[in-house]
Amino acid sequence: MTPAELSRTVLRSVRGAVEERELSVPVPARIVVQPPPRPGCGDYASNVALQLAKPAGRPAREVAEILRKRLAGTPGIDRVEIAGPGFLNFTLGDGALVALVRDVLAQGTAYGDRSAGNRPVADLVSADPAPVGRVSTGRASAGRPGPGARAAVVGEVLERIGAAAGRNGRADGHPALVPVPDDLATLTARLGTDEARWILLRPAAHDPVRVPERPVQRESNPRFRVQYAHARTRALVRNAADLGFLSEPGGVGAPAAAGSGAEFRPAPASAHALHTLLAGHPSVVEAAARLRAPDRLVRHLEATADAFFRWHDDCPPLPVGEQKPLAVHRARLALAEAAGTVLANGLRLLGISAPEHL
Repeated sequence: MTPAELSRTVLRSVRGAVEERELSVPVPARIVVQPPPRPGCGDYASNVALQLAKPAGRPAREVAEILRKRLAGTPGIDRVEIAGPGFLNFTLGDGALVALVRDVLAQGTAYGDRSAGNRPVADLVSADPAPVGRVSTGRASAGRPGPGARAAVVGEVLERIGAAAGRNGRADGHPALVPVPDDLATLTARLGTDEARWILLRPAAHDPVRVPERPVQRESNPRFRVQYAHARTRALVRNAADLGFLSEPGGVGAPAAAGSGAEFRPAPASAHALHTLLAGHPSVVEAAARLRAPDRLVRHLEATADAFFRWHDDCPPLPVGEQKPLAVHRARLALAEAAGTVLANGLRLLGISAPEHL
């Protein structure tokens, strides 16, 4: 279940409460759900009850309880809890995770990219759809000052993100950026294409760019960590093929104890954290386009890579030792593939390569 799907589900519960006269409020046009501010509060949270309390003339927790009862038992939602003054916290069931993985794998390069269906196949599979050679170098030309390396790269990426968000590539102007002293050709020669683009796109518009002396190929470098996470997902697929099995979405928790009546234990918290980030990818692309902030996508990729590694350590996708491949390994491989798809799609929008090997 994606945030958009959960938002529509909550909206239907509000509409139902109004139609059956449990609440007397105008039905909002949309309802915002987002990851909670701290762990242990479910997968998503919404303040809709607090927003409806005043027009309803009732305490927010009372409004929240009306909605909680309506949402309890909804397919894909495991628990709905009320927190604080009236926040609704949602914990998704494992079925929602399975459905999301299936959806990401089915959409492939189109996941989070509304323009994908209109682009040539060659562009969709390209590791670097926007090499630096196609972007302004940031140097002056025809007697006029150049836009600067940062503005050149940010402007080009915003066009691609805007198209992916369904804005037909039209950016609503460019943000005011703190410039960098070097032109793009100089940065690329010094750092390489991927590192140069990453350090220009990572800071928020009002933050300065910190140019390293040289690119660092280790996990302390966020760009390397994201690319390494993608390469690791591809290595898992290759290794699984060598062992004779393919991915199949399913439960990623450990096999349940004999006699428990369940096939798998519930997915661990690390799996739900990764699920939340994968599900949020399309909305992050939309927000990056709307706010003209490619750094939002950069930070989302970093968070996704870190969540992937944490989950990978909790739930190894490959059999260990003499163990035979089980259904849980096929399911974990599918989740790893979905993570790789999101990382590759995000890197592609930034014009940065998504290597198969690293």
